[in-house]
Amino acid sequence: MTLPMSWDEWAQHDGTALAARVRKGELSPAELAAQAAAGVAKVDGALSGVVELFDDVIANPAKDGANLDGPFAGLPFLMKDLGPTMQGRLQEMGSKMMRGNRAASDTFLTSQLRKAGLNLIGRTTTPEFGVCSSAENPAVYVTRNPWHTDYTTCGSSAGSAAMVAAGVVPIAHATDGGGSIRIPAGVNGNIGLKVSRGVFSLSPLLSDLSGLVSIQGCQSRSVRDTAAFVDSCRGPAPGEFMPFWTPAEPYTTMIARDPGRLRIALSHQWGEYRATPQIAAELQRVGRFLEGLGHHVDYALPALDYREAFAAQTTCYISNFAVVISNMLAARGLERPPAELIEPINIRIWEHGRHTSFADRARMQAVFNTTSRGFGAFFEDWDIILTPVTALPTPKVGTTEYLTISDNPSVLDWFENLWRNFAFTPLANLCGIPAISLPLATHEHGLPLGIQAIAKQANDGLLLQLAAQIERAIGGKWNGGQRPGVHVTQS
Repeated sequence: MTLPMSWDEWAQHDGTALAARVRKGELSPAELAAQAAAGVAKVDGALSGVVELFDDVIANPAKDGANLDGPFAGLPFLMKDLGPTMQGRLQEMGSKMMRGNRAASDTFLTSQLRKAGLNLIGRTTTPEFGVCSSAENPAVYVTRNPWHTDYTTCGSSAGSAAMVAAGVVPIAHATDGGGSIRIPAGVNGNIGLKVSRGVFSLSPLLSDLSGLVSIQGCQSRSVRDTAAFVDSCRGPAPGEFMPFWTPAEPYTTMIARDPGRLRIALSHQWGEYRATPQIAAELQRVGRFLEGLGHHVDYALPALDYREAFAAQTTCYISNFAVVISNMLAARGLERPPAELIEPINIRIWEHGRHTSFADRARMQAVFNTTSRGFGAFFEDWDIILTPVTALPTPKVGTTEYLTISDNPSVLDWFENLWRNFAFTPLANLCGIPAISLPLATHEHGLPLGIQAIAKQANDGLLLQLAAQIERAIGGKWNGGQRPGVHVTQS
């Protein structure tokens, strides 16, 4: 089969550029879908990031209702196998227990994606129920990092991150309950924005109040693609618990202007969790670069009880996931999770969390409140907090201590170990504030290291403005202009 573009040409286009060529009549949505499918065939043997491709919408991009006149004009788009559902399609959530689980309808966000002109061509890998740091259970699949396949992609938006980094698609769906957009963006060299609460709807399965820490979003390779994604897909479904907000102007317009001089606080230690000296040095280097762009940069930290905040976050995850698993068991008439179908840590989370009391959750909410107020006070004096995305180097594939296939008998110890590496991302979920990972640094083993910028509630546009200013300053060359070893352009 002859593809419409060379792989070099394909990799030079972001989603916005491909959509523009469709609108000019130079390419068709079906040609784009065929090229993306060929990209999966080219790299996925090494990466294992795609669960399934949908041949029918690859052949006929309008078949499932994608609005080919929308902003993305039929751009091929991969969906993480978790969160929003697609009518009639499987959603198996990285779990053996969910094999064959087929969605009865589109969720609200799915219909927003289609309205925006995205052609949902397949499903990408995720750890079981999105709980752990990598899509890595040999009984299901093992997703690998395109920069070096001995290393993990992290997670939980594992497959989407790998496919964007490897040049298969310019943008893909991701979700973030504690860093699951930003962490894989950071270790795969992509851009990953976690929006504020009140942007993307979780309807009808959850709301921003019942979901609390869960956010939808994307992985991309250009700031304007992320901006266009948020502009096109945001907004409330009928019956939201809380008001949704809209910026004064579209982000795609806002990012054309540099932000004013920003007050940027660097931090690489949150409570007991600290970055390695090499990672701290990379953060400092990026801070100096931002000073060169005219911003005020210094070390500062919100005044919080970090131990209390992480304990509350742990309570939130354990009790949330216990309810998710209980609901799945009830739907199947099961009393407890079958050991042969659910991973060991997820069974322990269910055991630990299923009897969480209202009083436990009320104490957790009280800490959420004081933590959010602490960040709020900090953002009266500072515009942005800059941290590394991870505190430690990217783990190798097979590092089971971070995985839900771990044999750690203590759920609390397992979470404590997660925080040692992934301390800098989850508090933004707790507070509902925006944060973005930008591919600006490098780990000691040569893999990408994302640098995270966090802003106050509803200041998502400021993060995108800063990201766009950086992108212009580096001539669009994220990751120092390097590409991963596993990439569509490699023969």
